[in-house]
Amino acid sequence: MEHDLAGSGPRPAGTTRAAGMARAGFPRAASGRDPSGVAVQAGAVAVLVAANVLNNRLAPRLAPLTSATAVGALLVMARRSGLSWAELGFHERARGLRIGGALASAVAVSYAAGIAIPATRRFFRDERALSLSRGRAIEEALLQVPVGTVLLEEVGFRGVVHALVARSHGHGTATAVSSALFGLWHVLPAIDMMAANPALSGLASGEAVQPAPTSAEASAAGPTAGSAVETAAGGTAGAAAGTTAPVTAGSIAPGVPLRHVARVVAGSVVATGLAGVLFTELRRRGGLAAPAMFHVATNSLGYLFARLAPPETTPPETTPSETAPPPRGPVPASQGPGRRGPAPGGKVRG
Repeated sequence: MEHDLAGSGPRPAGTTRAAGMARAGFPRAASGRDPSGVAVQAGAVAVLVAANVLNNRLAPRLAPLTSATAVGALLVMARRSGLSWAELGFHERARGLRIGGALASAVAVSYAAGIAIPATRRFFRDERALSLSRGRAIEEALLQVPVGTVLLEEVGFRGVVHALVARSHGHGTATAVSSALFGLWHVLPAIDMMAANPALSGLASGEAVQPAPTSAEASAAGPTAGSAVETAAGGTAGAAAGTTAPVTAGSIAPGVPLRHVARVVAGSVVATGLAGVLFTELRRRGGLAAPAMFHVATNSLGYLFARLAPPETTPPETTPSETAPPPRGPVPASQGPGRRGPAPGGKVRG
């Protein structure tokens, strides 16, 4: 029991705290129907959707500016709704740095092992990283990823969205909602991945990963409507080559069958949604610092190890004469010593 300071007698435990939370703008946990809480949640999702389109389609190079602006707007909305910095994940900084540092080191070790093993090497050869100059790769690893991607995703999903939902519905529901939204956030990046990293997109779609074609096979196959370079350039290879492309996703992924697009996107959404659950657990144990460091390591180190990965080795090409077995069986009469036919000089053999 708690006692009222005004002397009105004892009150049930928790009443004072509940009243204080109400005055601070927190909705009651039992109802979960506070109109202002719903409005703030909807506003946060709208900010994230707008930033996602800007960063992935309209202005990718301005992603750090867009993300920083979106983070500022989200934090203002969250703080005005009554959330504290601790509730938003800005706590346990020392512990979070230790956890995040250990996980980042583990990522580096696993990536090094991945490029050393031929069977997994192809997953690291991402055309988005390999096509960049050294300066642009450094910009991506040190600016675009930490500020343009990780800052917004961690503060937005593990910070603001999670705290807004947890305030009225609890930690479990908040984890499910924020992780599901985090998975949906990766729809556009998954479409880009189909062109830049076919091996990884095949893994995401649950399809068997095919070995990389040799240079001879690639030359014999000629240009395809779904090649990475042509898709990244935004062209329609089928029209350029004078061929008829299969049913595709239109301008979303030229030359790629709709079924494959759907499988890659669905697999990526599920995978990143599960990653969101892991990141949320790290946030619970070490604040936002823990998942942020892990997140930066998985993305930024990808640019480094994509360049460090040795190219695919192909067996030496052989000529048909080297591989064709000698003829077997009787020699045809036309090729024997007693054949009849025109002789040198145009005369017919007798």
